[in-house]
Amino acid sequence: QVQLVESGGGLVQAGDSLRLSCTASGRTFRRYAMAWFRQAPGKEREFVAFINWNGANTYYADSVKGRFTISRDNGENTVYLQMNSLKPEDTAVYYCAAEPRGAYYSIAVYSYWGQGTQVTVSS
Repeated sequence: QVQLVESGGGLVQAGDSLRLSCTASGRTFRRYAMAWFRQAPGKEREFVAFINWNGANTYYADSVKGRFTISRDNGENTVYLQMNSLKPEDTAVYYCAAEPRGAYYSIAVYSYWGQGTQVTVSS
């Protein structure tokens, strides 16, 4: 069993930066691929970024490519999402997820989810 706890969300202005963290319990964290998803009000949850177990492979949604960076520190059991040049359309609850058993961009394949952290970007 893995528990994921996100932090780092907040209210910022357009153009600002935020770094989200997701800390996992359990000694097997380093085995898991991880991802960030987000859900805006009235919309479906969508894929944001993915990182494999050792950080060698990352993938991003087109909407965040070049602005967001996913990384991980297996020694700290933490995955990060550095978000730069934030836009109002980035406003959402951001969730981290672990252990995909299928396509990395698919919500349905992830075994573990955090509770989410709110990011609000004002114009």
